[in-house]
Amino acid sequence: MNTTQSWLSWFLRGVLILGFLILSSRLIELQVIKGSYYRSLSEENRIKRIPIVAPRGRIFARGGEILEGKNFAHITGFVGEANKDEVFKIDPGCIEKGPVRLGEMTGRGGLNEKYNCILRGIDGEELVEVDTSGKTIRTLGEKKATPGSDLHTTIDFGLQNKVAESMEGKIGAVIASDLKGEILALYSYPSFDPLRIESYLNDQTLPFFNRAIGGAYHPGSVFKPVVAIAALSDGQIDKDFTYNDTGQIKIDTLYGDFSYSNWYFIQYGRSEGTINLVRALARSTDTFFYTVGEMIGPEKIAELAHKFMLDKKTGIDIPGEVAGLIPTPDWKEKVKKEKWFLGNTYHLSIGQGDVALTPLGVNVMTATIANGGKFCKPYINEKLKTKNEKCKESEIKKDNLDLVKEGMRQVCLPAQTGTTGGTGFTFFDYKESVFCKTGTAEVGTDDDTHAWFTLFNADLALTVLVEKGGEGSKVAGPIARSIMDYEYLRKNP
Repeated sequence: MNTTQSWLSWFLRGVLILGFLILSSRLIELQVIKGSYYRSLSEENRIKRIPIVAPRGRIFARGGEILEGKNFAHITGFVGEANKDEVFKIDPGCIEKGPVRLGEMTGRGGLNEKYNCILRGIDGEELVEVDTSGKTIRTLGEKKATPGSDLHTTIDFGLQNKVAESMEGKIGAVIASDLKGEILALYSYPSFDPLRIESYLNDQTLPFFNRAIGGAYHPGSVFKPVVAIAALSDGQIDKDFTYNDTGQIKIDTLYGDFSYSNWYFIQYGRSEGTINLVRALARSTDTFFYTVGEMIGPEKIAELAHKFMLDKKTGIDIPGEVAGLIPTPDWKEKVKKEKWFLGNTYHLSIGQGDVALTPLGVNVMTATIANGGKFCKPYINEKLKTKNEKCKESEIKKDNLDLVKEGMRQVCLPAQTGTTGGTGFTFFDYKESVFCKTGTAEVGTDDDTHAWFTLFNADLALTVLVEKGGEGSKVAGPIARSIMDYEYLRKNP
């Protein structure tokens, strides 16, 4: 009995000692080893961090006006909440601003996307002490948010609004620039309200599509000045070269007989007679350019087009730009697996067939002709001006450019004695000298045509495209005139 009591007594003592040791060890762990950790958790339960969202920088027009609303949407883009692939990522362009946080608004399209790092701020936070119910007791400290930087652009606020007004209801695009690359207006219709994005998501007219830089269209006759310069540069023609237009060209081939007619012959049954290059540009005589294109060949045309950067992206500082396409025999064989025929050269020579250019590309081409052959990279951020002061020389002879300029000047001149006027009749009574080119580009196999009008004067280059709008002179011309009248009245109040 004593032996049993003695064993049980020692067993109970052992259990008590073991329990004491476990409890002591746990207390040591909680208070000594992990004391600071649990103290921190306690503090965090008591201290609340309230984020202070940093405001994004604003986007201004050249005159200091803020760019907000549909008229500027394709320039500014919009902002949307960061998606799962962006959250917690660090933009390599602004490492100092840290990772994108959950719920942060980030740039989508336009300047908001291109310059997101500049416009984005650095969030701050406020530290407050709260009680057990979460009620604020006191403020412990504050780290102020750093607003994003503002962005100043080259956009002319009044001109942009006038462009939007002139294009209302007409699907297409307008680009206006000075002759050194500054974009004064860039508009694509239809547009969208940056504050009501969801309402446009199912819109079949594609309002988010920036037709000014992302749409590649058959240029039609606005491409003819490039063909003319190519022929002059190659020495195949000069100022004394003449061509007798009979209205159409007929060719016999192994595949059949084909005829290629001038627009004047198709619409009125008439011919131009004997004409030179200046007159051919003024009247946009297709047969003249068929012949000249055959004389120099597609490779020479493509070579000159490359000098105008028509087969490349211009490098404008908003996302979404596409390059133009200038087809060649090699391209057709590689891409289409087809041979090149004389008819392809004819189509290329009048900006048809597979030729595709953006409205921006045509505008830059127009400004390059105005600049004496210098290519100036287009831009919207005014800080890029110092980088763009040196334009790229194209090594095109001045005499050749002057001859083409004279042809473009006569496009917008009325009839002289014994002749008909140019194709740009909407500018016949314009009070200043302008250099123009009309374009009516066939689309596919139907009767739709893209309407083009591009021009320059001493101050700017302007390009208008109305997608499947009809004739360039009748549809795009009045839009260009409306915009230029606005500019004229501003200069001559």
